Amino acid sequence: MKKTLLAAALLAGFAGVAQAETSVTLYGIIDTGLGYNRISGASDVKNGSRFGMINGVQNGSRWGLRGSEDLGDGLRAVFQLESGFDSGNGRSAQDGRLFGRQATVGLASDSWGQLDFGRQTNIASKYFGSIDPFGAGFNVANIGTGMSAANTQRYDNMVMYQTPSFSGFQFGAGYSFSADNGGDTSAADRSGFKTADNLRAITAGLRYVNGPLNVALSYDQLNASNNQGLDRNGNPQTDATPRSYMIGGSYDFEVVKLALAYARTTDGWFATSNPQGATGTITVDGTSRTLGFSGNQFADGFKANSYMVGLSAPIGGASNLFGSWQRVDPSNDRLTGDDANMNVYSLGYTYDLSKRTNLYAYGSYSTNYAFNDDVKATAVGLGVRHRF
Repeated sequence: MKKTLLAAALLAGFAGVAQAETSVTLYGIIDTGLGYNRISGASDVKNGSRFGMINGVQNGSRWGLRGSEDLGDGLRAVFQLESGFDSGNGRSAQDGRLFGRQATVGLASDSWGQLDFGRQTNIASKYFGSIDPFGAGFNVANIGTGMSAANTQRYDNMVMYQTPSFSGFQFGAGYSFSADNGGDTSAADRSGFKTADNLRAITAGLRYVNGPLNVALSYDQLNASNNQGLDRNGNPQTDATPRSYMIGGSYDFEVVKLALAYARTTDGWFATSNPQGATGTITVDGTSRTLGFSGNQFADGFKANSYMVGLSAPIGGASNLFGSWQRVDPSNDRLTGDDANMNVYSLGYTYDLSKRTNLYAYGSYSTNYAFNDDVKATAVGLGVRHRF
């Protein structure tokens, strides 16, 4: 009997040691609500509207696993697997990928930083999400509508290094050997034998976070595949190299938080989708096109300046009110066939029911949506978000 108790005590001790050296955490978010979306415009636009369930508005619905193993001398093996899904119907998001939001493994150290391999968001999305009053969420209201490289842009097959914070400064850089496998299960169809047959991506950035001040700058670049094809004007897309330069910051005055950002985008537009959820088609010069952008856009000679001004303010201990104005000034019509200045006006509100559950409401109104003259887009939604 004494031997049995001793063995049980030893096993319990070993289990405690293993638990201290290795940890795995299950986490997730479920975000669901009701929303109304509408696109309207001139006589040559087929208007579209929708009222119904919405999901992943404040944050994309997801579940994930993250873990680390202590390797000694301050070195850790780390991994993160994160799966997105539509909470309205239970289907996988991100083109049906099992872990479409993130799938990385790497090494980390408090002294030299972290090196990851796999699929994850670019540096602009990581750094500017905390500057955006909408936290890179709320669909068309978020900073990624006007500054596309920060629209939760994800790259496949990426190597990324991030330094630790040195007196508030942090640097990150990544390179993707094949940025988008498109959810295709056949790697041979999407990842060519030649390096130049793949869409490659570069991402880098620097930020400074100290108390109420948060400042960031970033750079993103796409190198087109040799098999990229032609743009809407029949020109080879391989002649275009989309680049995004972003700078911005926020300062928390406690009673109100001010955010400002600027971006310069050239030779195209980074992967976005029609964030309104509505459908619309515009005809320009006899060519019919779907409103909004789906996937990375390549347009040699295109340039756009983007601006964002945002405010957020706590109300009591459980509420937060926030809003922003975004403007994008394109230099020509090489991307969409029109060069109208796009403006996006957005307002949001959250109310905490507990530390893990909150209600939200938001509204957004866009003029000259997707640079198309007289096209307007409206989105209104309310919902509930639960974190576990």
